Amino acid sequence: MATFGMIEYEQANADVRAIYDDIMATRQVDSVNNFWKAIAHDLVALRRTWESVKQIMAPGALDALTKEMVYLAVSATNQCGYCIASHTAAARKAGMTDAMFAELMAVVGMANESNRLASGYQVEIDERFRTT
Repeated sequence: MATFGMIEYEQANADVRAIYDDIMATRQVDSVNNFWKAIAHDLVALRRTWESVKQIMAPGALDALTKEMVYLAVSATNQCGYCIASHTAAARKAGMTDAMFAELMAVVGMANESNRLASGYQVEIDERFRTT
C-alpha cells in the first residue's frame, strides 16, 4: 500500500483534478495510474513530475518505443517493480515484442555486470573513448 494512500479522482481537489485530467487527455486513457494517485499528496511534486514526464516522453529524436524501452531498462536496473510493470505495458503498446523484451533484459543484465566489474577493477578509460 502507498505510504500515504492514494488520492482518487473523486477525492482530489481542483488542482489535483486538473493534473489528472491532463494526464488522462495526454495519454488518452480514462483513469490515472496509482503512481500519480500516490504522489498527489504533494501537489508540487505531482505537477513537477507530470510536466517532466510529459516533456521527456513526448515525441522527439527518439521514438516512443525506444523511450519506453530505455525507461524499462533503467527501471529494471533500479529494481522499481512498479515502473517495470508500467513501462513494460507502455513498451508493449508501442510495439515491443517478447523477443525484444528478452533481448533488452539480456543487455540490461550484461551492462550491469560489466559496469560492476569495470567499477570494481577501477578500469582506466581508454584515451580513444575520451575524444568521442
